[in-house]
Amino acid sequence: MTAAFVLGINMSVAGIFAVAFAVVAATNRGARGARWLAAGYGMGIVYVALEFLLTRQVDPTPVGIGIFLVFLLALSFALIGVAHHYRVRPPWAAMAAIWVATILAVPVIFSMTYGSIARLMLYQLPYFTMQVLLGLVIWRSGRRQALDLLLIALQVIAAAIYVAKPFIAAIVGTASAPQGYMATTYAAISQSGSVVTLMAIALVMLLVIMRDTTAEMVARSETDPLSSVLNRRGFEHHAELALLRGGEVAVLVTADLDDFKKINDSFGHAAGDGVIAHFAAMLVDAAPAGAIVGRIGGEEFAVLLTDALLSDGRLYAETVRTTFASAQLPVLGVDRGFTASFGVAQRRSDDSLFDLSRRADAALYRAKAGGRNQVRVAIGELAPAPAVGVA
Repeated sequence: MTAAFVLGINMSVAGIFAVAFAVVAATNRGARGARWLAAGYGMGIVYVALEFLLTRQVDPTPVGIGIFLVFLLALSFALIGVAHHYRVRPPWAAMAAIWVATILAVPVIFSMTYGSIARLMLYQLPYFTMQVLLGLVIWRSGRRQALDLLLIALQVIAAAIYVAKPFIAAIVGTASAPQGYMATTYAAISQSGSVVTLMAIALVMLLVIMRDTTAEMVARSETDPLSSVLNRRGFEHHAELALLRGGEVAVLVTADLDDFKKINDSFGHAAGDGVIAHFAAMLVDAAPAGAIVGRIGGEEFAVLLTDALLSDGRLYAETVRTTFASAQLPVLGVDRGFTASFGVAQRRSDDSLFDLSRRADAALYRAKAGGRNQVRVAIGELAPAPAVGVA
């Protein structure tokens, strides 16, 4: 297999993935970084075209420098794209340092004997460094799922290939001039390694984008847009999972805004929406780590506290109740206080989410019937009253 044939494959692969990432960027605004990845693979096409052009040059230096810098630009675009997707700040300072050092090294590299190990090592060093930065960016994101780890491993492999190229050239030999590069065994080996890593990294990155896009779509479908907490579907899904994962000790707190219809009737639905949003924020702020908060109805909320006792649930509900009752919420010109009622139930060993909800709701109804703005605990879960002695 000749290097020219492999380069042709490289150009086709780069073009396919440039189009693929461009389509992803155009059809999915949530795919952060896809346009940069499209630009990176697009520069790969330019790089291959310059490799073919190099064979026809009398003075190969200008085109050779172009090849050298265009490929580094392709890696830079890919690095920015990956950083944007993983929501990590691109390492601008490190990238700038690599570019400054590379440009300063151009006269040195291209004045050295073509094919020498020293020249090849200096030539591959910027690529190696940029590839290492790619892996570090993914690692810094904190994501450790299988695809993320695979992508990091591919960056390590790609970086290792750059280190190995000078030694491969020393073993199999290379051309004495740039124009003869494509006729060498070294070129065929070098470009074959490039096309394999090019395809593998692009495919895994596309899978990562698809995975994260799907996760965002699921999250949106389970989130209430007004309150920014889980909707009923999302709450039930996550609460049931939490209980299945061993939530033997858990407490469910249900809450309902008092006289909410009067708020809407007196001040309008926009004001009512504002009150709901403020109340949801208070539920979230007061909740411990791992709590599942959801809006399960118009003005109804539920909070599942895992690894919590009845006393923890009651204390949480009282904290939110007093905070909400004392807060002044100037929502769209409405300057008055609001209250909410709460019901608390602790999970029994055989409780499903439905059973737990039914008992917490019963406690909530008693709070409403008892005058609102209070916390009630499910009947049967209160400590028995001490016996009174008979004289």
